[in-house]
Order: sequence, then structure tokens, then C-alpha cells
Amino acid sequence: MRRLILLRHAKTERDAPSGRDQDRRLDERGKRDGAEIGQWLARHDYRPDLALISTATRTRETWELVRPSLPSTRVQHLSELYGADPSELMHIIHGMAVEDPQRLLIIAHNPGLHELALALIAGGDPAGRRALDANLPTSGVAVIDFATDEWDSVGFRSGRLERFASPKLLREDAGGD
Repeated sequence: MRRLILLRHAKTERDAPSGRDQDRRLDERGKRDGAEIGQWLARHDYRPDLALISTATRTRETWELVRPSLPSTRVQHLSELYGADPSELMHIIHGMAVEDPQRLLIIAHNPGLHELALALIAGGDPAGRRALDANLPTSGVAVIDFATDEWDSVGFRSGRLERFASPKLLREDAGGD
């Protein structure tokens, strides 16, 4: 089995002082939400072996908030994740056959990350799927399992949604879980 964890970066400022989208930083809510989702991942034992992080400022800052909860995770920063569409993201995932982590985390951007999550899922958590259908919000995370031992065998409509969460859903959940 292979597990893919897709995490959209945390909430950001509207515009970067530089005017470049890649330079946008997290706002205060994003800083809280990023740390919260990192703790949630660790609490539910969704601990990746490898994290692929977009080189945009907001994704790197999101990783820095998540990292303390996942200290043993190896990290690679990839500029190709910025603006990647589902097929480009799938190419990156297939490229993990060499590294071969059991559990892979990708921290990147919409719309590509949201579209990829929807394209990968063939079944699994129905309530999570309904929530994910609507949006992959900032700090939203989709945990998708694949019945394969090879990353290059992962295909569209071959995954099972194990869990979907976002800071808003976690706050709405009576158990805080």
C-alpha cells in the first residue's frame, strides 16, 4: 500500500510586498491553521516518510509549521510543484518510484492539488468526499491510499479517500478531532 497526503498551503496575505505571487506569506490565521493541521496529522499517525514542498514562500512557511509534528520526515523542495496541474503532479508522484517512500506528503497549491485529489479518488470516506468535492481549502488535507506497492502504478481513479480534514471541519467536529 502507498499513502499520499495532499496538503494545500495555509492561508496567506492577499499580496506580497514584492508583488510576486510566489512571495506571498502566511497570515495570522494561516500560522494557527498550519500548526493545527500538523498536530492533527501526527495525532492520527498520518506521518509521511517524505515531503515534497513547493518553493513558494507560503508552502515553505506551511511546512515549517507542520514540521515540528513530523520530525522524522525527509524533505525535498520542488519548484515544479508551483502551478502544477494534475498531470504534472502525477508525473512527480510517479517519479517517487526511485525514492520509494511508503507515505508521501505534497504541500502545494490549488487548483492543481484540488483537481488531483478529485481525479485520484475512486472510493472511500463519503462525507470526506462530499466536503472535498466543494473545495480543498487552505490547510485542507486529503489522505489517499492506493492498493499498490509502486508509485508508478498510481493512476487516476485508483485511490481510496482515507480521510479529509481542514481546520474549519476540525473546529466544527464536536470532538475536536
